[in-house]
Amino acid sequence: MLLPRILTALVLLAALLPALITGNAMPFLAITLVMIAAAGWEWGRLNGLSLVSALAVGGVVFLACVMLWDLGWVGKVPAWLWWLTTGCWVLGGALALKAGPQGWPRLSQALRLLLGTFILVVAWLALASAKLRGLDFILSALCLVWMADIAAYAAGRLFGRRKLAPAISPGKSWEGVMGGVAGVMLLALVWLNVEVAVFGDSTSVFALLWSRLGPMGLLVSLAFLCMLSVMGDLVESLVKRAVGAKDSSALLPGHGGVLDRVDALLPVLPAVMALASLAAAS
Repeated sequence: MLLPRILTALVLLAALLPALITGNAMPFLAITLVMIAAAGWEWGRLNGLSLVSALAVGGVVFLACVMLWDLGWVGKVPAWLWWLTTGCWVLGGALALKAGPQGWPRLSQALRLLLGTFILVVAWLALASAKLRGLDFILSALCLVWMADIAAYAAGRLFGRRKLAPAISPGKSWEGVMGGVAGVMLLALVWLNVEVAVFGDSTSVFALLWSRLGPMGLLVSLAFLCMLSVMGDLVESLVKRAVGAKDSSALLPGHGGVLDRVDALLPVLPAVMALASLAAAS
């Protein structure tokens, strides 16, 4: 199992890393567009659709993103959409977690498919818009989520005692969540001290929030983003548990599916763009 996992990670890095660091946004947007369409197909399968019908969901996600790209929304999304999406994640995610895996199938299939399509399209718009803000910005946003996950896993393994959501994800603990927040705070501190030397005059998520919202605003914002990353992970776990699936698909050998890899990013990226709009307006 380890070899397929390593090989898949190397292939993904080989495809995404050059597209991420290049100044031309087109390759990155195209690659991530294919990935988000694949996540749409996985969402359809997780919600009871046949192979062909699930492919249609992936196609709708793809076409919606392409249409919005063609209309010039990438990089120019109105701030209200970021805030609406973030509010939906906070309220809807809390309600979904309260209802548990048994509550998810009670929603109509049409509503579940609509919610998933909306979430995926807006997440791709946020990812694309972050890319247009520069390498420092998008990389800091991605590393925030990755650090939250890594630090939470390490803290949970070392100190985890109080279960966070045992009916949904038994491995997660409150100590892990706090460890994730602490890890992101440390990352922000390091990033703020080295970003000028590494990235020059470009601005990271951390620097933007620090300069416009101040130290306390930065800390509160980072804690909020960490909570959203946990929310994204738990909601995807809830959906899988509701249908008895271990992974969202087998598209990425050793890693499961695309949704398994991007679940924490789905709520965080729109929230990052929402906070960026708040910082820009302050």
